[in-house]
Amino acid sequence: MAPLKVLWQTWGLFAALAYRTAPAKFTLVQNPPSIPTLLVAHLACLLRNTSLCIDWHNFGHSILALKLGPRHPLVQISEKYEYAVSRSAPVNFTVTDAMARILREQYGRQNVVPLYDRPPTHFQPCRSEEARKSGFDALSKRLGWPDENGPTRVLVSSTSWTADEDFSILLDALAGYSVVAASRNLPTILAVITGKGPQKDYYLSRIAAMESEKKLEHVRIRTAWLSMQDYASLLSYADLGVSLHMSSSGVDLPMKVVDMFGAGLPVVGWSQFEAWPELVKEGVNGKGFGSSTELKELLLDLFTRREELAKLKEGALKECEKRWDDEWDEKAGKIFV
Repeated sequence: MAPLKVLWQTWGLFAALAYRTAPAKFTLVQNPPSIPTLLVAHLACLLRNTSLCIDWHNFGHSILALKLGPRHPLVQISEKYEYAVSRSAPVNFTVTDAMARILREQYGRQNVVPLYDRPPTHFQPCRSEEARKSGFDALSKRLGWPDENGPTRVLVSSTSWTADEDFSILLDALAGYSVVAASRNLPTILAVITGKGPQKDYYLSRIAAMESEKKLEHVRIRTAWLSMQDYASLLSYADLGVSLHMSSSGVDLPMKVVDMFGAGLPVVGWSQFEAWPELVKEGVNGKGFGSSTELKELLLDLFTRREELAKLKEGALKECEKRWDDEWDEKAGKIFV
């Protein structure tokens, strides 16, 4: 049944692009997904004399390599497929300068325009401390979370619970923070984890085991699947965001950090990939880490030195002034005129 489903979806995509969609001068396709999207879009553009434009958010073969390994024949075929089909695109957008460089140097593409992701307008900062507290209390009550007693810092991480995000890094860091907090009377961390994915049940069972072993005495973990509006509100109420995105290609960026900046939320994140500095300015709007120990030290530092967290907050608020409409109009809008 699976092959038939793929064929049916391929035909549905082709019919939508080649027949049901009104003729246009350009067709803009996001990559990934690469297979069969790029080939179907390429054929539809040939049929309708339309220019194919590719919006590169990552490389499909690098994501496939997470599951199969970089030397697997299917991964190598996928890479050649992306290279061959994308040759027909006269315009290529990328989410980073590093990705644009790879397209130019390794793929031989010339017309490559870095087009950074920027937050949509529904992500907005909450600038009043009192409004942040009352807003979070109201959201917690609506979601059925128990009240927290004593000093609390709200940490938010959005995850897809997949292999390209090692959630154990955050759990180990929180456990390490809890040990130190017990001896130094530090604030309790309320860690709110949003998202769905294949590894969620595994990590929920691990969290339950750590709680029963009293490894998270000064940490409270809440998981939630929120509406877009509630998620945007949560980011504006929180004290710190955490990104565990490791980048399969090394040259893509986590959209979740863009959303956090849109809400004026400073970020700490896994920084061991090339494109990270294009989004997060170290010590200005966030900080990077390369291990659970480094993340633990960042949490201890930022939740005990309020002036340092306030400095990052100021940088995140400046970052939230950059919006998608401005980025599009400046770089892409003139191409499609």
